Amino acid sequence: MLDIAGATLDFSSPDDLPPLDSSSAIEGGGGIVNGVPKLMDPPDEPLQGVGMYEDFNTIDWVREKSKDRDRHREIAGKSKESIWALIKGVCDALSGWLLMLLVGLMSGALAGGIDISAHWMTDLKEGLCLTGFWFNHEHCCWTSNETTFQDRDRCPQWKSWAEVIAGTGTGPLAYFVNYLMYVCWALLFSLLAVSLVKAFAPYACGSGIPEIKTILSGFIIRGYLGKWTLVIKTVTLVLAVASGLSLGKEGPLVHVACCCGNILCHLFTKYRKNEAKRREVLSAAAAVGVSYYFPLKTLWRSFFAALVAAFTLRSINPFGNSRLVLFYVEFHNPWHLLELVPFILLGIFGGIWGALFIRANIAWCRRRKTTRLGHYPVLEVLVVTAATAVLAFPNEYTRISTSELISELFNDCSLLDSSKLCDYGNVTGNQTGNDQMDRPASGRLTIAMLQLSLALVFKMLITVVTFGMKVPSGLFIPSMAVGALAGRLLGVGVEQLAFYHHDWALFRGWCSPGTDCITPGLYAMVGAAACLGGVTRMTVSLVVIMFELTGGLEYIVPLMAAAMTSKWVADALGREGIYDAHIRLNGYPFLEAKEEFDHKTLAMDVMRPRRGEAPLSVLTQDGMTVQDADALIANTTYSGFPHLTVDLTKPRLPLFNPQTPLENARQRQEMVMGTSPIFFIEHAPPPLRDSPAPLKLRSIMDLSPITVTDHTSMDIVVDIFRKLGLRQCLVTHNGATPENTDHLRALAGDHHQERHSEVHGSNGQSGLGLHILQMRLACRDAPRMNSVHQLTGEENCAFS
Repeated sequence: MLDIAGATLDFSSPDDLPPLDSSSAIEGGGGIVNGVPKLMDPPDEPLQGVGMYEDFNTIDWVREKSKDRDRHREIAGKSKESIWALIKGVCDALSGWLLMLLVGLMSGALAGGIDISAHWMTDLKEGLCLTGFWFNHEHCCWTSNETTFQDRDRCPQWKSWAEVIAGTGTGPLAYFVNYLMYVCWALLFSLLAVSLVKAFAPYACGSGIPEIKTILSGFIIRGYLGKWTLVIKTVTLVLAVASGLSLGKEGPLVHVACCCGNILCHLFTKYRKNEAKRREVLSAAAAVGVSYYFPLKTLWRSFFAALVAAFTLRSINPFGNSRLVLFYVEFHNPWHLLELVPFILLGIFGGIWGALFIRANIAWCRRRKTTRLGHYPVLEVLVVTAATAVLAFPNEYTRISTSELISELFNDCSLLDSSKLCDYGNVTGNQTGNDQMDRPASGRLTIAMLQLSLALVFKMLITVVTFGMKVPSGLFIPSMAVGALAGRLLGVGVEQLAFYHHDWALFRGWCSPGTDCITPGLYAMVGAAACLGGVTRMTVSLVVIMFELTGGLEYIVPLMAAAMTSKWVADALGREGIYDAHIRLNGYPFLEAKEEFDHKTLAMDVMRPRRGEAPLSVLTQDGMTVQDADALIANTTYSGFPHLTVDLTKPRLPLFNPQTPLENARQRQEMVMGTSPIFFIEHAPPPLRDSPAPLKLRSIMDLSPITVTDHTSMDIVVDIFRKLGLRQCLVTHNGATPENTDHLRALAGDHHQERHSEVHGSNGQSGLGLHILQMRLACRDAPRMNSVHQLTGEENCAFS
C-alpha cells in the first residue's frame, strides 16, 4: 500500500489492471529524439509499484501522445542504423494487427461459449435430455426419428421435470412440478450470479457500456477490465441470462471484449506502457463486442477485429443455423408505401417508451443508491427473480427466453407453420406456394394476442427494475422484445383490418382479397428497432444491425423511418440515452462530444476569487525543502502544483508538477532527508559540505502546460478539454505570471451542470492573475468506486 497526498493506492493485486508504472512516461529518458525536444524529462528507470496515474483519475492525453511520438521517432531513427533495428521496427508496426487478431479470436470464442451455455441452462429449467445432460432441448431432439412436424419440440429423449420426478407429463401435478422446478432453477442461477459478483468481482455487474465509454474518454478505473472481472463476468452472464431475468447479453459482451483487449495489451510493450494507445485497442475491442461502434481513429483495426470475431463465431456456430446473427429472418412480401403510417406509429411508441423507461429506470436506480434498498443486493436480485419466474411461467411467451420470444415474433408465417401466431381460420381461396393469403384470426390466434398483450405489459414493467441490478445485464434484447411485441400486435391488427375492410380506400388497389399483403413479422422487426432506438438513441448503427437480421435491402426504409421517428420523439422528451443517463447518475467525468455548452460564461466566471480563502498552494523555485513539500502534500488533496519562477522583470508561465511521481523521485535519489533542498533546474549546484543531498524534481515537471486567457469563453474551454483530452489548463491574465491568484471550481459532467473539481487558489495582491482550470473528477480515499454497479449501495466515494 502506498499513500500519496491522501490517495491510497493498492498495488498488492496485480491481476486487475495494475497501475501503469512510471516507465510508461519515461521510457528513453529525457532529452532530444531525432532533433525534437521532449516535453517531459522523467527519471531513467521506473520504481516498482509507483503508478503514473492514480485510481479514479484521468490520463494526460497530451503527455501520452507525446510519448508515443517520441517512441516512433526513436524507432524510425534506429531502423536506419541496422537490419535488426529495421526488423524490430516492422514487428512494432505489425504488433497492432496481431493484437487485433488475438482480441477477435478470444472475444469470438467467449461469445460463442456464452451463447451455447446460456441456451443449455435456459432449457435446463424445463427439463433434461436423457441421452446427455449437456444437450439443450433442440440438440437433444435433432437425432430423434420420432419427432413430428406439428410437435417438433417433443421427442422421447427429452423429458420435462414432471416426467422425471412425478412420472407424468400431463395434469395438475405435472404443471405444479414444472412450475416449482422452473422457479427453483431461476432462483439458483440468480443466487449464484449475484454471489459470485459480490464475492470476487463487484465490477462484473451491470451492462458495462457507461463505464467503457468513460474509460475510453481517459478515466482510470483499476480492476474494471482485469482478469477476475473477465472470468466472473463471463460465468455470471450465462447464469443471469439463464435465470430468466429480463436482460440481455449484448451490452456485457462489450465489457467482455474490452477485458480481453486490456489483458492482451500486456503482451505488447507499446500498449502496456501507454494509456492512450491502450484505449485505441479498447475502442476496437468494443466494436468486437457489438459491431456497431467503429471509432474513426482505429476504423480498419476495429473492422479487422470484428471480422476475426465474426469468423470465430461462425466457426463455433452457436445458433445452430449457420448464421452470424441470432434473429435471422427472410420476408418474401414487399411492403407498401401506405404502411409507413403504422411504421411511424411504432416509431412514436418506441420513442415514448424509451424516454419513459429511462426516467423510470434512473429513478429506481437513484432510489437504490440513496435508500436501504442498495444495502441488500442479493435479496433484491432474488426477489426480482422470484417475481419474474412466478409471473412468467403461466404465459408461454414469457416462459421462454427473450431471444426465443423475439425469434417467434419475427417469424414470417407459412402454410406449414404450427405456431399459434400463425393459426388463422380457413377461408375459400386459392393458395400458391408456401405463402398464405390474409385470413381471419382463429380462436388460438386471439388467445395468442391476449397473451402477447400481457407479455408486453410484463416486459415493460419488469425491465425497469431489472436493469441496473448487481448481475450482468444488457438492454438490447429486452428493448427489442418490447418493440417486437408491440409491432406484432399492430401487424396482426392491420392484417385483420385489411381482411375485413379490403374495400376501404386505404387498402384498395394493393391489398385485394386473396392476397398476402401484410407481414406481421416485419412490423415486429420495425417495432424492435423503434424501441431499441428510443432507449439507446442509436440511428444509423441501429439500421445496420437490423439490416443484418433481414438479409436484404428492401426493408431499410421502414427501419429508417421508425428509428428516426423514435429518436426524434425520445429527444423531445429527454436528451439523454440510457447509457448517458447512467453516466450522469454515477457521476463519471465524461464530456459528451455531441453536447453543447449552454452557459454564456467566460473562464474567469467559473472561478471563485473570494477574499479570505486559503492561499494558492505552489512550489517555489528557491528555498523549499523536502519537508516543506511533504507538508504541502499532507495539507492538500491536489494532484499537482504550479511551480512559480516569479521575476517581475521577466514574467514567465508556471510549470505544473504532477504530484504522484514525487515519491518516485524521492525514493530514487539517495541521501535525501527532510532538510534537503528541492531544485527544479536542470543542473543543480553541488551541495555544500555536511549538507544533505538535494532532491532534483525537474524530471516530473510539465514544461509546456496548456494555457488560456481569463477572457476565453467557456464553450471554447470545454472544446479544448474535449478535443485535446486535457487534465488541467492554466488560466492567465495578460499571459503573464501572477502576483494575485484565485480559487476555481470547474464544470465537468453531463450537461455540464457544475459537477465540481476542486483546484486551489486565493486572493492576494492586485496584479497579474493565474488560475488552474481542472475539468476532471478524481475519486480519492476509496479503493473502489461506488456506483449503480457496486454492491454496497452506499456513496463512500466523493468526486472532488
